[in-house]
Amino acid sequence: MIELFPLTMLGALLGLDVVSFPQAMISRPIVSATLAGALAGAPGRGVIAGAVLELFALETLPFGASRYPEWGSAGVVGGAIFALHPDGTTGALAVAVLASLLTAVVSGWSMIQHRRAIGRWAAGMRDALASGEQGAVATLQLRGMTMDLLRGGLVTFAALALFVPLSRVVLSVWSLAPAPSRAVVVALAGAAALGAVWKIVHATAGARWYLLGGFLLGLSLLGIT
Repeated sequence: MIELFPLTMLGALLGLDVVSFPQAMISRPIVSATLAGALAGAPGRGVIAGAVLELFALETLPFGASRYPEWGSAGVVGGAIFALHPDGTTGALAVAVLASLLTAVVSGWSMIQHRRAIGRWAAGMRDALASGEQGAVATLQLRGMTMDLLRGGLVTFAALALFVPLSRVVLSVWSLAPAPSRAVVVALAGAAALGAVWKIVHATAGARWYLLGGFLLGLSLLGIT
């Protein structure tokens, strides 16, 4: 039985890191999924799930007030679900990644609601904030951080409570062979990562040749190993 409380606390803390505090990059999927895997007793499987999720997360450019998936709590969900199932479980990675992606979308939506709530609070404290009252500023900051902590925890708890039993049901009837299951996940993640990189470097002279060279080099390294 997976322990929900420590994973919920981890999701709350990592969800807080995304925007509020401390923005130390510990909410990246490679970190959050690894930590969740460690709590679930299989850190190695957490690393694998985190590496795949990181490829999807590369598409996100969290600048300013843009809207984007929230990967802190989502990484916890994906890493924990993949770690929960033993090595050799067909389809476990695909199910874990899908659960994490869905969580990231919902958690991203919850961040928007969080911002709107802070905006309403700030509007109600407009005069105090405009006059520079330290108490008002501190109150708004602490209230926002506390709500963000609760937001991340609630999203993580709800996602784990839903997807852990659901993953068992799905995997009990999973019929696709192991190799195609992994190949589909890796191909989709690789395509998302390639699109993210291309979006940034496409204006660079010779960018397509650099990418092609890197792809061929990667294939050659796979052949050697």
